[in-house]
Amino acid sequence: MAEQATLSEQARNLRGKAYTEFKRFLAVFVYLWVVFALLSIHETIIRAQNHLDYGAHTFAVINAFIFAKVLLVGDYLRLGDRFKHKPLVYPVLYKCLVFSALLTGFHVVERTFSGVLGGKTLSESFSEIGGRTLIGIVSISALAFVMLIPFFAFRELGRMIGEEELRALFLGRGSKAEVGMAQSTLHGQEKKAS
Repeated sequence: MAEQATLSEQARNLRGKAYTEFKRFLAVFVYLWVVFALLSIHETIIRAQNHLDYGAHTFAVINAFIFAKVLLVGDYLRLGDRFKHKPLVYPVLYKCLVFSALLTGFHVVERTFSGVLGGKTLSESFSEIGGRTLIGIVSISALAFVMLIPFFAFRELGRMIGEEELRALFLGRGSKAEVGMAQSTLHGQEKKAS
């Protein structure tokens, strides 16, 4: 009987963890999908096309899905945690640097792969990335860096004050004063424990 209760509790905990991880993944996916979709629309406008490039929007969804998983795996592996004990600006900017380089790498691979699937040679596909210039590739990386700043700023802030407190501040669950009081009480308890 006790074993069944333990197994039932473990199953409930596992379901709870899976649900929490799914919610985290979904939030990252939606954020990245919006970013990539906006970039696709921007690219369409820049190319002065008269219609939307649905292939680019398909890649926006695929990129968001893949990179959301990469972000969560990188988070799990503590990729970019080098400055986590420094003021928030350092871990935020460092993670943006690491993950924008990773995103740029994925972008290069994705564009090269889609070019090869489209019948182009590997060198032709690679040369078309970023408007055929190194500056184009660097600009993609710079865009990724800047786009990731609010993402990692919120993630790091949530890590510092707690995800529930951050969610309460932004979504209005409780007043700001209540969240601030809970936070100051928490810090007071931590100091007493030390």
